[in-house]
Amino acid sequence: MLEKTFDPKSIELKHYKNWEKLQAFKPKPSRTGKTYTIFMPPPNVTGRLHIGHALNHTLQDILIRYHRMLGDETLWQPGMDHAGIATQSVVERNLEKEGVSRHDLGREKFVEKVWEWKEESGGAIGNQLRLLGTSPDWSRERFTMDKGMSQAVQKVFIDLYNEGLIYRDKRLVNWDPKLGTAVSDLEVNNIEIAGKMWHIRYPIEGMPGEYINVATTRPETMLGDTGIAVHPDDERYTHLVGKYAILPLVNRKIPIVTDEYSDPAKGTGAVKITPAHDFNDFEVGVRNKLEIINILDKNACINENAPQAYQGLDRFKAREVILKDLAAQGFLVDEEDKQIMVPHGEKSGVVIEPLLTDQWFADAKTLAQPAIKAVKDGKTTFTPKNWEKTYFEWLNNIQPWCISRQLWWGHRIPAWYGPDEKIFVASSKEEANEQATKHYGKSVSLRHDEDVLDTWFSSALWPFSTLGWPEETPELQKFYPGDEIVTGFDIIFFWIARMMMMSLHFKHEVPFRNVCVTALVRDEHGQKMSKSKGNVIDPMEYMEKFGSDALRFSLAALAGPGRDVNFSPSQVEGYRNFATKIWNAFRYCQSNECFWDEKFNPDKVSLTLNKWIISEVKNLGVNVADSIGEYRFDELCANLYQFIWGKFCDWYIELTKPVLISGSPEQIAEVRATCAWVMGQIVHLLHPVMPFLTEELWQHLNNEDLSHPLIISQWPEYAKSGPTAKSDSNQIEWLIQLITEIRTIRAEMNIPGSTKLDLYVINISDQAKQALSENNEAVLRMARINNIHTDSKSTDTRSLELLIGTDKLQLILGDKVDLDKEKKRIIAQIGECDSEIAQIGSKLANENFVSRAPAEVIETNRKRYDEAVAKKDSLNQTLARLGNL
Repeated sequence: MLEKTFDPKSIELKHYKNWEKLQAFKPKPSRTGKTYTIFMPPPNVTGRLHIGHALNHTLQDILIRYHRMLGDETLWQPGMDHAGIATQSVVERNLEKEGVSRHDLGREKFVEKVWEWKEESGGAIGNQLRLLGTSPDWSRERFTMDKGMSQAVQKVFIDLYNEGLIYRDKRLVNWDPKLGTAVSDLEVNNIEIAGKMWHIRYPIEGMPGEYINVATTRPETMLGDTGIAVHPDDERYTHLVGKYAILPLVNRKIPIVTDEYSDPAKGTGAVKITPAHDFNDFEVGVRNKLEIINILDKNACINENAPQAYQGLDRFKAREVILKDLAAQGFLVDEEDKQIMVPHGEKSGVVIEPLLTDQWFADAKTLAQPAIKAVKDGKTTFTPKNWEKTYFEWLNNIQPWCISRQLWWGHRIPAWYGPDEKIFVASSKEEANEQATKHYGKSVSLRHDEDVLDTWFSSALWPFSTLGWPEETPELQKFYPGDEIVTGFDIIFFWIARMMMMSLHFKHEVPFRNVCVTALVRDEHGQKMSKSKGNVIDPMEYMEKFGSDALRFSLAALAGPGRDVNFSPSQVEGYRNFATKIWNAFRYCQSNECFWDEKFNPDKVSLTLNKWIISEVKNLGVNVADSIGEYRFDELCANLYQFIWGKFCDWYIELTKPVLISGSPEQIAEVRATCAWVMGQIVHLLHPVMPFLTEELWQHLNNEDLSHPLIISQWPEYAKSGPTAKSDSNQIEWLIQLITEIRTIRAEMNIPGSTKLDLYVINISDQAKQALSENNEAVLRMARINNIHTDSKSTDTRSLELLIGTDKLQLILGDKVDLDKEKKRIIAQIGECDSEIAQIGSKLANENFVSRAPAEVIETNRKRYDEAVAKKDSLNQTLARLGNL
């Protein structure tokens, strides 16, 4: 017998341990002849489970559990990412506490420290994913720095280099001066801040008293100016084109050139060009063959290419000194306040500098073309489909991918340099030495490249490197390409596109057939979560308090396509109550001897009530399968919730109580068997979303046989034709409508539950008569009716006519309702609604409010407005009813 109280914690660990003991997560031979593969987005080894992870992995687990039960040979491939910057930062911070830097240790010892940390503290998120109930094949867990993975990374780099698709070049990159490394465009956050725009005048060579004015938000970069650009159609500067300006403070001549990058309507129309410190300026400089002068070192301090007075100054200190000197020498014309966008490092939080450095690049433009074509041809699809547009926009405008990072933790670039900086790319130093000896005709000393590869380079190989590539393993042949990737939209660029590029290049096939893009999880008010706002949600807290199943159901129920998830703690509590409702319903059925019978045939039942619930189960099964197949996780949960709480608990169980009390032995036996069968279907259909609860209930239904858990049970298959004629279903639906209508009236008119009313039948169909006859006791109890009169019509004028379809009945109120008092109460409530409608309506009609208020505030007000209107309409209907009495 189930325990009296549902306690999630008492069952979760027990069942997860049993699943692992039985190796339930490993691929099993297919019953369907199909395989099904999901590649887990590898969380950072430094990571902790956040609410986005919880959503993403819940949806993956729903898919994998469903396909496992269908009988597909399923693989959910798990793993961890070495997370170069994040992991190195964690270990460096730990060392700082001991007063040691990585430079004190040296590269080899520092990397040993990182591995030690990884073994002791890394991967905590893996244990947290277990607590969430996820069921990947942990025996196949991979780490991006594992030996096999590293060999794959090395081969890809060497092959792409030999094909000319990886090269070394001096280009502008996003430089993080705190971390001392290049970072991707996608690891830069552009933050709007209150800044300033300074107007500076540059003298014209050979034209005393003539100046050209420019405006800048970064005056320190002027030390590296090598030109001024004006629009070719800007007549204000026609006479200056081809001449030279004199760079203030530096006294260097710089040419005035024409370039369409200059906007005549913006600022002065003249733009200072600093090719070494601005991405747009770099392109202008290349087009106009301007000199490129780098004036910052890797610590963002002014270097030796600037005048002596500024060398060694931090960039922001240099700004202060330069502005002071410009003002003193009469070159600073104006200073204005301005909101500006400033790039900040996602990991470090410091201002990013465009910096000209030697880096390794991948020819992303070439690699992107097959990836674009594959999605256009439908070989890989996106759900929701609108994300394909985002994917195309990024790939069509892709820039060279900077794949090198100035770190010590990561895959070291397999390149060596000869005495003249000749590059030798090889799988080992020995192989590089052989190449060098052949090239130079003698043995020479080689220098290993200090850089490591961008973390996303190794992650881009995930779909095939995790399966053993470059070896053609049985797993690779069976499970590649994968079926699904479930991921947040924020890494479509980081990860999805790059996996597409690498997989198509090396496997000549897409890595997966569908990309299911999840939404951003926001707080209950629609605000993006951040530590500064104090609204970050810790999923571990809610799993501990309400159980993992409640959290999973909450997240899946919110996961509709094309919209963000507004997460409310009260929702988790609500779905914990849903789990408790199911527990109590099963406990009630157990107490009424509803035991699972493998031989039960649902197509052979005779009672209308049983035919109805079996038909509803079959409809539910079809809808559940369709919802999962269409990635409509919100619909999946809505269908399950409505059936289980509504049709099964609130209606079927309640309608069967009179049968179990006073029915014939045959009727009682059939209800018990049907109820047990329905419970069996519920646990199967609900299992992908609530695995722990359903596994516990299944064990109690299945004589506590832990050797055959629900997780590997077969997904229910329903015969296309069942025992339920439409008329049978209509009878029960009619009965539900009748009871619901009576309950609504009682609620509207404040009639206490202890007060029973009389019901008269005026004119109803034979089908309705049969429904009433078979379920007379249920109607009396559930609608709080004293008597049902079928042989006469009441003459009491204080009654309400009920219309259920075309059937007419009469509910007698008599002196049970104080009509005057009820009318006054309802009129007062209508007045409150009018006041709220007017107040909110005034706000929504105010253009200033609508244009300035946050979107979530406007949405909340619109929702309140709609609710007030709906409530007023309902109250008016009730008032109209009372007016007719």
